[in-house]
Amino acid sequence: MANMKPAKLFGVESRGMVLAADAEGAVLLMPEKEVKEGTRVR
Repeated sequence: MANMKPAKLFGVESRGMVLAADAEGAVLLMPEKEVKEGTRVR
């Protein structure tokens, strides 16, 4: 994962990504606390 430039998706400016994983479907992964932009996901 890396910081990405803002981009328009379907006419709306996007400034981020969603990280999700599961064997049977999508599950939204969220940090337990605030983290700085650019923090590496391990």
